[in-house]
Amino acid sequence: MLPSGRVSPTEVAAPPGDVIQAVSRKEGQPDVTAPVPGDAPIPALRRHVMEAVRQVAGTSSVPSGDWEPLLQRAVTLSPPRDPAHGDLATNASLVLAKRVGMSPREFADRLARALPGTAGIESAETAGPGFVNLRIAPSAWIPALRTAAAGGADYGRSGMGEATPINVEYVSANPTGPLHVGHGRGAVLGDATAALLAFAGFTVTREYYINDAGGQIDQLARSLHHRYRMAAGAESAPPGEGLYPGEYLQPVADELFAMDSGQMVSAAENVWLEQFRKTGVGAMMKLIDRDLEQLGIRFDVFASERDLREAGRVDDAVGVLEERDLVYTGVPPRPKGEAGEAWEPRPQLLFRASRFGDDADRPLRRANGEWTYFAGDLAYHFDKFRRGFSEQINVWGADHGGYAKRVRAGLAALSEDSASLDVKFCQLVRVTRAGQPVRMSKRDGNIVTLESVLREVGPDVFRFLMLMRRPDAPLDFDLSEAVRQSKDNPVYYVQYAHARICSVFRRVQDHGELRALDVASEAEPTLLTDPREVALMREVALWPEQVEAAARAREPHRIAFQLSELAARYHELWTAGARGEPTLRTLIPGDRPRTAARLLLADAVRAVLRAGLSILGVTPVEEMR
Repeated sequence: MLPSGRVSPTEVAAPPGDVIQAVSRKEGQPDVTAPVPGDAPIPALRRHVMEAVRQVAGTSSVPSGDWEPLLQRAVTLSPPRDPAHGDLATNASLVLAKRVGMSPREFADRLARALPGTAGIESAETAGPGFVNLRIAPSAWIPALRTAAAGGADYGRSGMGEATPINVEYVSANPTGPLHVGHGRGAVLGDATAALLAFAGFTVTREYYINDAGGQIDQLARSLHHRYRMAAGAESAPPGEGLYPGEYLQPVADELFAMDSGQMVSAAENVWLEQFRKTGVGAMMKLIDRDLEQLGIRFDVFASERDLREAGRVDDAVGVLEERDLVYTGVPPRPKGEAGEAWEPRPQLLFRASRFGDDADRPLRRANGEWTYFAGDLAYHFDKFRRGFSEQINVWGADHGGYAKRVRAGLAALSEDSASLDVKFCQLVRVTRAGQPVRMSKRDGNIVTLESVLREVGPDVFRFLMLMRRPDAPLDFDLSEAVRQSKDNPVYYVQYAHARICSVFRRVQDHGELRALDVASEAEPTLLTDPREVALMREVALWPEQVEAAARAREPHRIAFQLSELAARYHELWTAGARGEPTLRTLIPGDRPRTAARLLLADAVRAVLRAGLSILGVTPVEEMR
């Protein structure tokens, strides 16, 4: 069921029968492009470190063929968690020491002695069980300033993903009502993950799976029919237990009643059920689509559970499992939470999920002969694999935590271990106002809807704050704090940093003496010697590495953290120049080289902010209002 208002479908590879529907990528959405050329200090440092590692490992009698593949695969050079420990750190000794017959400490000490003196490495020291921490000369960061300023919002874009196809499926809320705030958190996480991977060079497909089959859709149809009877005056009480209580269904029912003049008021269920299913799903997908549009979220593909089932894809998937002797008839274990007479042991068709890491074998068919939800989900993930996605990411609510293992098992069996499924779980969101829980709406079915929150705080604030905590941690979202303009509000602080830099460049245009300043040719970055300036240069230089690290971990919240840190450092430097240290001001009439150098630094910081905000889907505003 494709939401209304979509643009014309684009061509998408799909198996015969085409049970997916594709929509074109939204305008301005990041896609795979070549990385911005220019000087890159980190790759140069990495090459030097790896050569020093080879020298140390080569002093042993172990042939390089025994350790070289491990060096290329597992040795890293990255910023330590605590900047006080240095600018960069390598785990080389922990990875290689045992392989070449040394203790980690001995390997690390040798490496630390071999590194300083070239490629901008000022010092190296052994730390902990065998890490080597490096301190880098400020001059090593300078080339990144020009690269960032030239690259703008594309600075840090890379080819790391090598155009590998990857499918990111998120939201996928049951089409039975409007989205709530928890759905919104998953939507933002999925969208930012997709943008991050595209920025890092993967070919990303954003997908929504419409759960438009099964009991919850029948429940929706019956709820809509009850509202339909209310429109006709045949019912006076709102829907009771077992039906959806939200009043959002009443306008849909009113329209249906007006269209057919109440022909279905007294009709038997088998007469109206199918029509009310389709109408209800279509109306709910319009609500969902409206909310996602407010967040700036659009999908490349919509897949329908109902279409998959009707096209025989579940039968196909189970048939593959049968061919591989992975299906049998047996009695499944008692489900957790089922006690007494609530559960009756019955023979069912089972998948040998325990062979693939699951805790138990799983039912594929119900006692009434219908396929289970699990069977449908296996068919869906197998369908994605057959469409060319060996790498799949799903964003699910925390209440699905026990379900991931069985779906991974099924995908491993169906793809013969050729596909991987990474599931990201979103914990609950508690919405408050000044610390007090927000009252829920009867119209919306006693949930705090995404639409109501976006109306109050706006999409930029919502998106950024949803990514300021790890998704597997519960989140308190206070509406009063979300709109507060202060340094304690991270989205405001980051956007303010970008706007502040834009303001500086507007002042340059209004300044007679500086208007003709050629930043690129007149800047002398070696004049940037204050520790706060050096710290900013380091953050700019490390940005491409931070992007790739976040993409490898598939954790866009790292980008939000990084932007907050960068903005705080810029505000600190700005405040120092504005309030107590005038020599740190950006614009210094009469000192064109220093002014040009600080403008270059500011422009580089602005590039990182733009790039990061584009990944998060947040507007890089040029003025604060």
